[in-house]
Amino acid sequence: MIWEMTVTVLATLARVYVDDLDVALPTFVELTGEQPRLRFTYRDLDLASVGGYLLLAGSREALAPYRGTHATTIVESIDQVLRLVEEHGGELLDGPNEVPTGRNLTVRHPGGATIEYVQFHAAARATLA
Repeated sequence: MIWEMTVTVLATLARVYVDDLDVALPTFVELTGEQPRLRFTYRDLDLASVGGYLLLAGSREALAPYRGTHATTIVESIDQVLRLVEEHGGELLDGPNEVPTGRNLTVRHPGGATIEYVQFHAAARATLA
């Protein structure tokens, strides 16, 4: 099968759901040998990216809507993702939204994978370097 369209992926982060970001971060800093590149709040969550992980912290209730999302993928363009969803099927579950790091959307792809895609604004994108 030949795919006619590609999405420029800049990074993919494994999602890790934790109770307390301040308690969890030291382990991931030591595990990766890196300091958090981003740390911010969104809705009722505290988030941080460190190494290849995106830590999401909050109460059980606050995390519940996000636990079904398998990964966060940073892309060049949210519009590319929207075209891919239109061409290959899938379900737009949320977004596009303005978020602290740029724009995001969440897609359930054919086959069941649920992925959040984020198009970083310039300041957040600088953390990828």
